[in-house]
Amino acid sequence: MKEILPVADGATVRRYAWSLARRHRRRVVMLVTLHGLATAAGLVAPWLIGDMVEKVEQGTATVATVNLAALVIAVFLVAQAVLVRSAGVVSGYLGEAALAEVREEFVDRSLALPLSTVERAGTGDLLTRSSRDVNTLREAVRYAAPEILVGAIVAVLTVVALVLVSPLLAACAVTSAPLLVIGTRWYLRRAPAGYLRENATYAEINEGLAATVAGARTVEALGLGCRRRARADTDCARSYDAERYTLYLRMVWYSCLELGHLLPVVTVLGVGGFAYTHGWVSLAQVTAATLYTQSLIWPLNQVLDWLDRLQVGAAGLARVLGVAEVPSDRTPTSRRPNGKRLDARDVRYACRDGRDVLHGVNLSLRPGERLAIVGPSGAGKSTLGRLLAGIDRPGAGTVTVGDVSLVDLPLTELRRHVALVTQEHHIFAGTVRDNVVLARPDASDEMVRAALAAVDADGWVATLPDGLDTRVGAGGMALSPAQSQQLALARLVLADPHTLVLDEATSLLDPRAARYLERSLAAVLQGRTVVAIAHRLHTARDADRVAVVSGGRITELGSHAELVDAGGEYAALWQSWHGREEPAYAQT
Repeated sequence: MKEILPVADGATVRRYAWSLARRHRRRVVMLVTLHGLATAAGLVAPWLIGDMVEKVEQGTATVATVNLAALVIAVFLVAQAVLVRSAGVVSGYLGEAALAEVREEFVDRSLALPLSTVERAGTGDLLTRSSRDVNTLREAVRYAAPEILVGAIVAVLTVVALVLVSPLLAACAVTSAPLLVIGTRWYLRRAPAGYLRENATYAEINEGLAATVAGARTVEALGLGCRRRARADTDCARSYDAERYTLYLRMVWYSCLELGHLLPVVTVLGVGGFAYTHGWVSLAQVTAATLYTQSLIWPLNQVLDWLDRLQVGAAGLARVLGVAEVPSDRTPTSRRPNGKRLDARDVRYACRDGRDVLHGVNLSLRPGERLAIVGPSGAGKSTLGRLLAGIDRPGAGTVTVGDVSLVDLPLTELRRHVALVTQEHHIFAGTVRDNVVLARPDASDEMVRAALAAVDADGWVATLPDGLDTRVGAGGMALSPAQSQQLALARLVLADPHTLVLDEATSLLDPRAARYLERSLAAVLQGRTVVAIAHRLHTARDADRVAVVSGGRITELGSHAELVDAGGEYAALWQSWHGREEPAYAQT
């Protein structure tokens, strides 16, 4: 199976759950108190009924005593109902507050994940954790944990009441305890691993489906439909096997539970009848003990049934907390860059151990210089761009700005120096303004409009129904790929770093629009260091220097004219590009 993000161990899950309870101790105490009082109120009825049965059997009962007992039972039942409802309200507030904290912490941890880690694990795993795992956790936090707590309180108080009625009959009521303990231990030893495996298979399904949908056109063009369907079938088969295993665990466990529920009542009735005939216990004791034993079934069933759902929630929480166990790829320092010079020294990088993508790259950029990086697909251009932007940590060597390693700078500090814009882009659900000011939340409308104008997006934004307040993204107005990319570039302009890394940032635009956009960016980029990973070689022609990357190494470095005159690899690339470039753009 594909490498996934870490999963927290049981001790970590228990520590976190305990810390969550401590943070909400006031509501936890209220919940326990209310349910304790409600249980105590509910225990009055069986005792009064037993007393009435004995009085009737002895002939001492009167209409007045029966009516009084009925009234007292009614009062306590009403009190129990009020207390249970109040406890339910407290439980709801407790569950939602705790769940909100878990979700917020998960979002913070997810946003702090190194991009390289997310890419290796795939989006399917993170998507499953943020959706299905959080939803299963919701049921555990909102219902399972409080219901188990309630069931445990009721069970303990009921057993105490049984002991007070008759220690002999109380012993009979717990005859099924060994069966329940053995069955539950057997289940708990196997359930956590089973549910973790089940959740992991959902991540595989999501990963496969997401990849198929995202690359639907490629799948269709290359006739990969059968292969992708086979992948989906394999993923579903693994999920089926995982779910069948957890179902088997529940089937065995529930069988033990059913037997454990019936055995105590039968034992109490049998032993109680025998003891009554010998005068060891009264009829009132047998009646009350039988009712208490019968009422004990509900809390035990509550605890054990919700315990199963708690296992599902615990597995989800283990996966949610596991995100925090991903080690940071940064070691923040208090040092600050003493200049704007960007240097890469003997840089090596491997996506997988032992398989270097870059081999000893050395590169030094002068402040204000424009460098174009060109080369064939798969040569390592984008990888080098990510290292120069401080996205990934080099496997060996250093990438520095002002003599400070990029990966030693806090992210907020790093983005004031170097920023990356790739050919991938995302429009968040919100207004145009919301999408642009992500780079600088305190930016004014004038600053936003200036950034849009810098990338020639002010014209079409002005025609939108609500201008900057027009909602875009999911649930809003759909933007074209070119418009989306322009917003991404506007964020970059607003961020105002001194060094920009453009990884084919205009590749989604048609050649004329791309050329126009690059010209409009020229004034904005003036005075900044620009690293452009070029797809169209006219970008390289306009650069101060060109670096040719081939096989993970910089094989040529110089100006456009120098490299063309050298007659090397770049000259061949330029001749190939210039020969096929359309006349409308060839002379621009």
